[in-house]
Amino acid sequence: MSQPLPTPVATHGSSAPTVAELLDFVRRSAADEDLIASLPLDPEGRTWVHLEGPGGSEAWLIAWPPGTGTGWHDHAESIGAFATASGELKENSLAVRLPASGWRTLELNEGVDRERRLGAGQGRAFGTHHVHEVLNESPAEHAVSVHAYYPPLPLIRRFSRSGAVLRLEQVERPADWQ
Repeated sequence: MSQPLPTPVATHGSSAPTVAELLDFVRRSAADEDLIASLPLDPEGRTWVHLEGPGGSEAWLIAWPPGTGTGWHDHAESIGAFATASGELKENSLAVRLPASGWRTLELNEGVDRERRLGAGQGRAFGTHHVHEVLNESPAEHAVSVHAYYPPLPLIRRFSRSGAVLRLEQVERPADWQ
């Protein structure tokens, strides 16, 4: 599923990249037509390849078949950014900081839900503790996006959601998705 592809030119400095630098990288990468065209599209499931991100960040080029999504998750202590290269992605997010550990179920307050739609060329950056799900709601069109995280993802926590109740379901480590 994952194979090496040419990587966009990244700025490598001696310091950690900022969210603005990650956002600039994903936007430039999403505009690279040759890079986007090199990603194989699968009609059934997401495909992805690892990219070299700026300043030691972890980056991914991801294809989203119609009707696919990530489910609710966070990126631990990593900051990040993503940009849509083609199609449209919907991001549902929570304006809440979850405890790092020691819980399985939380009841969310009203007013914490946020929704964004990101068409081709649009991106967004986020800080640590960002909880969201990303969806391609199109019934017929693939979407493609570029994502970058710093530090490289130490883990992803996956959640289920029923109304106001958020439940921790699984913790994934890099070996689970690379």
